[in-house]
Amino acid sequence: QVQLVESGGGLVQAGGSLRLSCAASGRTFSRYSMGWFRLAPGKEREFVATISMSGSSTYYADSVKGRFLISRDNAQTTVYLQMNSLKPEDTATYYCAASRLSPSGAEGAYDYWGRGTQVTVSS
Repeated sequence: QVQLVESGGGLVQAGGSLRLSCAASGRTFSRYSMGWFRLAPGKEREFVATISMSGSSTYYADSVKGRFLISRDNAQTTVYLQMNSLKPEDTATYYCAASRLSPSGAEGAYDYWGRGTQVTVSS
């Protein structure tokens, strides 16, 4: 069982930055690929970024590539999402998730989910 708790969301102006954190419980954190997804009002939840168990491989949605950076600290059992050059369309609830599989952009690949943290980008 893995419990995930996101933090770091908030209100920011367009062009600004935020860093989200996702703290995981348990000593098996390094055995999970981690991902970030987001859910905006009126839309389906979408993939944002994912990182391999070791942190050596990362993948991003085209909409955030070059602006967002996913990283992890296995010693601290935490995964991060650094979000730069934020746009109003980045407004959403952001969720982190853990997968026993290789990094994936598919929601079905993830076994555990956090409750989310709200990010609002004003224009």
